[in-house]
Amino acid sequence: MKQTFESAVTRIEEISKLLEDKNISLDDSIKLFEEGTRLSDYCSECLKNAEQKITELKNKETE
Repeated sequence: MKQTFESAVTRIEEISKLLEDKNISLDDSIKLFEEGTRLSDYCSECLKNAEQKITELKNKETE
């Protein structure tokens, strides 16, 4: 299944809740943090691309 912005945000929320659990091991915490960081980077890239598309559409409208 292809990653979507919405599914990445949902997973980040899940990871956040898991990291709040005091019973999680350090190794698991690190793995979750790494996954969350990758997802956060993916979401940032999605937002950057969306902003660029919106800017391009606005520029076409003013031409």
